[in-house]
Amino acid sequence: MARSELRPVVTLRSTAGTGHSYVTRKNRRNSPDRLELRKYDPAAGAHVLFREVR
Repeated sequence: MARSELRPVVTLRSTAGTGHSYVTRKNRRNSPDRLELRKYDPAAGAHVLFREVR
């Protein structure tokens, strides 16, 4: 089963400047803009905003 270009792998990088990142997949058809999620940053010790990087 081939990987779909509709659901690419994206990297979410912390906006706290710690360099921590998460890897996830997203549906380009439902969310064509860059993904922004509040997730836990263990280096900062708090939930911060993570933005998609390319």
